[in-house]
Amino acid sequence: MSVVTKTGDQGTTALMYNRRVPKCHPRVEACGTVDELNAALGLARATAAVDSARDHLLAVQKDLVVLMGELATAGEDLPRYAGDGHRLVTPDLTARLEQAIASLPAAGVSRRDWAMPGASLHGAALDLARTVCRRAERRVCSLHEAGQLQNPEIITYLNRLSDWLWLLARGAEEKPAP
Repeated sequence: MSVVTKTGDQGTTALMYNRRVPKCHPRVEACGTVDELNAALGLARATAAVDSARDHLLAVQKDLVVLMGELATAGEDLPRYAGDGHRLVTPDLTARLEQAIASLPAAGVSRRDWAMPGASLHGAALDLARTVCRRAERRVCSLHEAGQLQNPEIITYLNRLSDWLWLLARGAEEKPAP
C-alpha cells in the first residue's frame, strides 16, 4: 500500500469516517497542532535522563492520540466514534495531570521569576512542548468559539498539560542532568 493517495491534491483532507474538509479547516488546524505537540513531547521524552520521566511523557503522548482522534471526528460522527469503541477525553485524564502537578512543588520546583528556556536540553525540549501545547489550546478554543467542539474537557486537559510541562521544565532547569 502506498502512502501516496493523491486524495489531498485538491486541498482537502479526510476526518474520521471519510468526511472531507479543507486542509485549512479549524478542526484540521487543531489536529495538526496537537500532532506537533505529540512530536515535541517525543523530543522531550528522548532527552529525559530518567525512566520515570520518559514513562510519564509517553503516557501523555498516548492521551494525545485519544485527543487527536476525538478532534478528528466531526460532531455529528462522535456517537458513532464512541460506539465503535474509541476513547474520548474525560475528566480522569485531566485528573491524572492534576495529580502529577500536585506532586511537583513538593519536589522543590519553583514558580517564581520568568523562565528563560535553554539551561538544559531536556528543559528546552519541555518548554518547546509547552509552547506548542498553548498553541494547540488556542486552536481548540477557536473550535469551541465556532461551536464545533463538543467536549470542552479537551480545553481543560490541554490547559493542565501546559501547566505540567512548565513545571517539568522548571524542574529540569533547576536540576540539569549532568
